Formats: sequence, C-alpha cells, structure tokens
Amino acid sequence: MDNPSTPDAGQWFTQLLKSQQAALGPFTADQAFAPWMQAATAFTSWQQETLKQMTAFWPMSLAAAIPGFPSAVNVASDKRFSAEAWSRHPGFDMLSKSYLAQTQALRQTLEATPMDERTKAQWGFLLRQVVDALSPANCLLTNPEALQTAVDTGGRSLIEGARLFMEDFAKGRVSMTDEKAFEVGKNVALSPGAVVFENELFQLIQYAPSTEHVKRTPLLIVPPCINKFYILDLQPENSLVAYAASQGNTVFLVSWRNVDESLGHLTWDDYERQGVMTAIDVAREIAGSEQVNTLGFCIGGSLLACTLAVLSAQGEAGKVGSMTLLTTLLDFTDTGELGLMITPQSMALRESTIGQRGVLHGRELAHMFAALRANDLIWPYVVNGYLQGKAPPPFDLLYWNADDSNLPGPMACFFMRQGYLENRVRQPGGTVQCGVPVDLRKITVPAFLYASREDHIVPWKSAYASTQLLGGPITFVLGASGHIAGVINPPAKKKRSYWELPPPDADDNAPSPHAEVAALLPADPEHWFKQAQQYPGSWWTAWSEWLARQGSDDEVPARAELGSDKHRPIEPAPGRYVKAKAS
Repeated sequence: MDNPSTPDAGQWFTQLLKSQQAALGPFTADQAFAPWMQAATAFTSWQQETLKQMTAFWPMSLAAAIPGFPSAVNVASDKRFSAEAWSRHPGFDMLSKSYLAQTQALRQTLEATPMDERTKAQWGFLLRQVVDALSPANCLLTNPEALQTAVDTGGRSLIEGARLFMEDFAKGRVSMTDEKAFEVGKNVALSPGAVVFENELFQLIQYAPSTEHVKRTPLLIVPPCINKFYILDLQPENSLVAYAASQGNTVFLVSWRNVDESLGHLTWDDYERQGVMTAIDVAREIAGSEQVNTLGFCIGGSLLACTLAVLSAQGEAGKVGSMTLLTTLLDFTDTGELGLMITPQSMALRESTIGQRGVLHGRELAHMFAALRANDLIWPYVVNGYLQGKAPPPFDLLYWNADDSNLPGPMACFFMRQGYLENRVRQPGGTVQCGVPVDLRKITVPAFLYASREDHIVPWKSAYASTQLLGGPITFVLGASGHIAGVINPPAKKKRSYWELPPPDADDNAPSPHAEVAALLPADPEHWFKQAQQYPGSWWTAWSEWLARQGSDDEVPARAELGSDKHRPIEPAPGRYVKAKAS
C-alpha cells in the first residue's frame, strides 16, 4: 500500500534510535532491542507482505467499491485510531483510513460471495483475525502514538516494551494484568468456609453462614470446569457466594481439580458421577436435608442439567429441589463464533489425539476465547505493553481470566461433539450418559434460567432455547451486558438492568409471579422480549426471591461448625485445588 503522503517509517525509526542511543545508559541498541526487534521485524514484514497480497488485485482507486473513499470510513469511532496523533499527521491519517476502507471492502466482498451461511461465518471469523492483526496500530513503525512515546521517553519505552515482550514470550501469552498483585485466598476468593470433602476430581467447599438462621434446603453451586470457581467469589463486594449466604442459604460449592496427564482418562460421565452426584449427596448429608437447590454456570450448567436428567432416569430426581442455570447452553443450534471453531475435521483430530486419554490445555482454551474479541483481549495489550512500554495495571477480573484450567481430553471431546458439533444433548435420548438415555424433559423441578443480552460465548437466544427443553416450571430472566459482567452484578452497585415477564394481575387464582411453565413460554425469544418488562439494577434480587420459594420453607439455626461427623473440615476455603496452576 504505497502512498506518497506516507512517511518512510523505517527511516524515521532508524533516526530515532540513533538520536536516542546516548540516553540508553549502559545499554546499546543491539543489546536492548535485538530479541524484541527480531520479533517485531518479522511481524511487520508479515503484515506488509500480507496486506500487499490482499490489495494487489484492487484498482488504484477504491471509489468504485466504496464511494467517497477514504472519507466514507469513520476513523474517530474506532478506538484504535481515535488518538490525536493519527489525525495530526496526514500520512498516518491516510494510513488508518486506507486500512479501514480496505477492511470494509474485504468484508463486503465476502458478504457478496455465494456460499452457505455457516461457511461464510467461518471465513468471516478468519478474515477478522487477519485484518485485526494487520492493523497499523499493532506495529511500532506504523503507530504514531508509540513512536511519539519513544521520543518523549528518550527510548525508555522501547526498552520497557522489550522487557515486557520477553516476559510474555517466556509465559507463552500476552499479559493483561499485573498477575503478581493477586493471590487466591489472600486478596481474591475470600469468603470464609472450609473444604468438607474431596476426591481426585473436586473439592467441596461449605461456606460459613452469615445469618443466625438458614434455610433447611442448602444451595449447591456447580461452576464451570474450564475456569476457576472464584469468579463467583472474586471480592467481598461482588461475590455471588457471599450474597447467597447473606440471603440465609447454606452454600456449598464445587472446586474442580485442575487436571494433569494423570487424570487425562476422565470422562463426562465421571464428572457427573464423581463430581455433581457426589457433591449433591455430601451436601444433603451435611445439611441434614432431603434435597438441595442447585446452580450451574456456563458449562457447569450444562453438566448440572445433564446430571439431573440422569438422576431422573435413575429414579433419584427427588434429591434436587430446584435448578438455576446461568448463561448455559443445552440447545447448540446457534453457538455464535465459538461454534465456528469446532468442525468435523478439527473434532476428528482432537478425538484421535486426546479423545481416549490426554489433556485439553487451559492455555489453548484461553487463546480460543481471546480470539473471539482480539481487539479487546489481545491487541490493546500488545500496543500498550510492547509498543509503548506500559505494564498492565492490576485487575482482579483479568487475573482470573488468565488463571487457566485444563480439561481431560475424553470429557472435553464428548461435550464438543455431542453439544457443539452434533447438538444431540437437546434430543430426547440423543445421548447415553452414565448408562441411561438422557431426556431433558424429565427435569421437572422449578428452573430459573438467566442469560446475558450481550453474551458472545452463550448467545442469549440460545440460552432461552432451554425453556423449550425442560419439563418443569420455568422462570427466564435476561440481564444486561456480557458473559461475565452480566452475571457478576451485585445489587449494591445499582448498575445495569434486567428483563423478565411482569407478574400477572393479582387475584386469588393467579400463579406466583415466577411460575411460568416452559410450555407457556413462547418459542420465539423475540416474542418473549416484547412481552418482558425492564427493571433497573441487578437480577440477583429476582433470583433470590425466586430461590426463597424453592425447597423447604423451614429455617434452622445456623451451625457454627462446618461439615459433619462423617465429613469433617479438611482445610480452610478456598482449598488447594483452586490454587493449582495449569501446566
């Protein structure tokens, strides 16, 4: 992409290095920059060559493809180019506009290509990865902010960027926060409690009560096994665990093992038998309750629902009084961009390598999720860190996000094939789990289903589809924001909003406000949304009110001692399983 108004950034940068070398103290340019510049030069060469090949077939003017080019693109609305440095110099202004216009033309071309929608979406995902990587903001030589920072700091920003790059290179990933600022059990995952049971797969945590009396029916939380559980107990002020305890619940939580090769044989059935079913029985025994209320988050919700269907098939449905599913997929018809990564070819490869035994490493999962939002979760940290020498600030949520968890290969392959690839979980008898055909219609306990409106991992309409699969009374609530921020929304913050169907007109024969039956909820989520009412604040309050009506209404005095004679405390919460790092 040659442009007469664009300066020779390579010459500019060479002059910059020469003029600032004296300010580098004992470092020489070769010593300070050699490893970093080798990587940066290789990336820049790839970027320029790819961009050249992409645009080689275009006419000299893009006016035919995009009328008004380059004024047709809105640079100011793209946060990558919103800084004044991009518009102040005509060369960089043209560079950013050209890039955006070319990206727009490529997307328009793909959209006009005759192919099926799934294939087009897969190519669109790949195209976005390429054009996002090709952004001139991602390279030192074509980023005026980074070059100006290098001038202003006498080249020190480049040295610091090189140091940050080498640290991340050793870790194998881009740092998004200062990971040294946090320690599980010290300043995250702080709710008091104790591990009251453990096996090779999980530890069961019982949390200390925070009220004088508690409901007889305890609450069991099944978090996702692809992340650490403490997203639900990040800080005291935004802890769903602490909130549930404050509402008079005896809270138990499953802390999944961060598996290694020695546990690479574990299956989906093992997670049901040794995991969820065992946790249900232990929680019932300790609480002295016939039933437990249950809550599953993301894949933890998928695992919980399948387990309850198995229990129903085995005649043990009475162990569970209710089920809450947060951002959970049971119908995988539309899985968003995440599902585009799972193809018959990739699935066959995974099954041949880890399908019988092996580990799906958490780092690979983290890269996959980051790719869904590369311009939020990858490139800003490359630009701020490596190009401008700014270390990321401490942020507990991003620390959790980088705390990877491994999955056993057989378990992961089952979920990906039966869910994402073949969508058999939703089919009555479509899968056999723990030796019985699974039919989600057999789950007849009251269910509270939550989805986040801007969720890019579990699209809300796909989460809504579960209302048509379950056999009991259903309450569906839609929250604002995304997969994590929508879920972790404590009432005290008074942020965001949620939608649910308004209560019926009050009369003696009216059902309770949340007692909608699945068959009565419309199949079309948009039809539901038109009927729903928006409420300010957190959905947690609606859920707590619903949960208070589930199970036994009896309250019992809260016990000071955790566990029981059979299951004595092993160690304080959060336990050692959650502290194990993925290898």
